[in-house]
Parts: sequence; structure tokens; C-alpha cells
Amino acid sequence: MTSTYTSLLMAAALAAAASTAPAMAQSVSSAPVVAPGNAVLTISADGRSSRTPDLAVFSAGVTTQAKTASAALSQNAEQMNAVISALKASGIAERDIQTSNLSVNPVYGQQRADTNGNISSEPLIIGYQATNQVEVKQRKIGNYGKTIDTLVSAGANQVSGPSFQLDNPDVASDEARIEAMKKARARAELYARAAGLSVKRILTISESGGYAPQPMVMFARADAMMAKAPSPVAAGEVQVGANVTVTFELGQ
Repeated sequence: MTSTYTSLLMAAALAAAASTAPAMAQSVSSAPVVAPGNAVLTISADGRSSRTPDLAVFSAGVTTQAKTASAALSQNAEQMNAVISALKASGIAERDIQTSNLSVNPVYGQQRADTNGNISSEPLIIGYQATNQVEVKQRKIGNYGKTIDTLVSAGANQVSGPSFQLDNPDVASDEARIEAMKKARARAELYARAAGLSVKRILTISESGGYAPQPMVMFARADAMMAKAPSPVAAGEVQVGANVTVTFELGQ
């Protein structure tokens, strides 16, 4: 009885192991198999597509300073409310205005020595500085200069940008990918002919890089902008790039 039971257990274990073996084998991925005598060639290529930007992203804000943190914040809030109202009045939608920085920091003064000539190790706080900034998407690029002038008049004393971008870069990105693949294929054909071979097939494709918006320029002082008339904005073109690495099989 015991011998029969033990035999049944062993048979069940062997059956279970056999049933799981194919699943385990399927989970192991292997590199593409190359035909005997064939060669492998890896090519990296870039592709680019140019577009006229349809979006100008910039940062605008207010920095205020007062004796106390609460006073600095209160002054800042009053001015910043006026700036946001000016943005909306200039045609910027509420969804295109997003707070990017709200901070309060102490302002330190020069430490002084006491009557004995000793300088305190504690920093001397002479006030507080409050900063509030918003990131803005200007969808009508032609109005950018006018918008900045309006912001400065409303009390903004910090402005940085613009970063010209594409609202939807997908089409341009696909064009860049196609160009990169064409370049990779043409280069592979060139190497193959030089070696007396031909391109048989593509083994692997990988992509790196992609669309990256332009960085914003350094912030401009509000008083400098107030001294000049608004300048026209030249958006130019933005480029979208793609990089592909393709492995080809070469043979006779």
C-alpha cells in the first residue's frame, strides 16, 4: 500500500516537472539566429525634422522684500494677483498658467562686531524675500512681446524665456524616425556592397533621444524691459531629432 502510494507521488511529480519545462524554456529569450557564414552589422543613424513652433513657454513672477515674512508674502500676493489678472486679460487661458515656484527666504545682512570686537556666529537677518513664479504657455506667439510688456506694467519683475516648442511633436518625431531608418538602411547597403555582400534582413532596432524643448533663456530685468519698446519675436524653427541603432544580417 505504501509502495503504491509512493509510486503515485513520484509519477505526479515527474508529470508536473514535464508540464512546466516548456513554459520555462519559452521564458528564456535568445538573440536572433544568424545563418552560418553570414555577418552582423550594427549601424547608428540620426534623423531630423524641422517645424515652425506654435508654442512659446516662459516664466513670469514677482519678488518682494519686507521686514517680516508675512509682510513680504502679503505684498507678493497683491502684486502676483495683478500679474495673473494681466495674463488672463492678454488672452492666456487659465489652463496655460501654472505656479512653478513659491518661496520665502531670509535676507541676511553684514554681521557686526560688539564693543569687545567679537562677531556673533549667528547670521543677521534683516528681512525676508518672497518669490512667486508661474510658467506660462503662449499659444499665439505673435502676441508674446505684447504680453511681456503687459506683465511688466502689472508688476512682474522676473521674466525668463521664451522656450519655443511644438504643442504636438508626434508627427515631426515620426518623420525624424523615418529619416533615421532610411539613413541606417542606406549605410548598411553601402557597407554590404563594399564587402561583397547584401543586406538580408534587420535583426534588431532600438531608439534613443527624441523631442526635447529648447531651454529658456536667462531672466531679464523688468526695469530694462520697461526702458525699451517691446521687441518683435522671431520664432524661427525648432528641430525634432531621432536616433536609431539597427542591427542587420549580411550575406551572399
